[in-house]
Amino acid sequence: MSWYRSASQKDVLEDLASRFIVNLPTFELSSVERVCFQVEQAHWYYEDFVRPSNEKLPTIPLRKFTALMFKASELPYDPDEAFDTWMEYKTEVPVCGAIMLNDAMDKCVLVRGYKSASWTFPKGKLNQNEDTWHCACREVLEETGYHLAAKIQPDSVVTINHQGRQEMTMFIVTGVEEDASMLTRTRKEIDDIRWFRIDDLPHAGDRGKGHGGGKFYLVVPFMQFVFRLRTFENEHRYT
Repeated sequence: MSWYRSASQKDVLEDLASRFIVNLPTFELSSVERVCFQVEQAHWYYEDFVRPSNEKLPTIPLRKFTALMFKASELPYDPDEAFDTWMEYKTEVPVCGAIMLNDAMDKCVLVRGYKSASWTFPKGKLNQNEDTWHCACREVLEETGYHLAAKIQPDSVVTINHQGRQEMTMFIVTGVEEDASMLTRTRKEIDDIRWFRIDDLPHAGDRGKGHGGGKFYLVVPFMQFVFRLRTFENEHRYT
């Protein structure tokens, strides 16, 4: 990292282009979506590791960074069109995660993204050839530091189509310890991890309740399933 301390922005971008883009296999370079995912990786690396070592380098929004990387890599794509195509594609990639409940099923774990006001269940995008169970465990571990594999039940799962486009699969996991240590393993992705009371969260048909639906818009669609499971478990727990 010492080289970056005195490098110019032009030299840094050329170095990142070589690391993340130029040497990709031909079949990946022919895919705008694959190239843009690599640009995103380069952007994270730039913001998380390069800039902290060189205070003269500015923070760069992802769209502008994409254009700069395309230029440094001499790619034959229009960067704005490529960026828009990629952002559209990202909304269609399936997402997996977990609804983590305590033993009493009256609290759940939510995470808040970096510089975001919204709360959601721990989740992330499904990798190519990855099963949903593994994706959920991986994302929960990355975002909260919690090992979910021993508690997850493959048949306790809910899948919805968010806004009719993106498939979201959430495993409902009970018995998560409230005193479990939770610390994100990501950099500049998760700002906070917190337990919330189920009854305080908004749900479909009751958006004005509790904390308000706006900050929990990705939580609301799943709450009906949480309430149903809790009711079922409470009715059968002592029978």
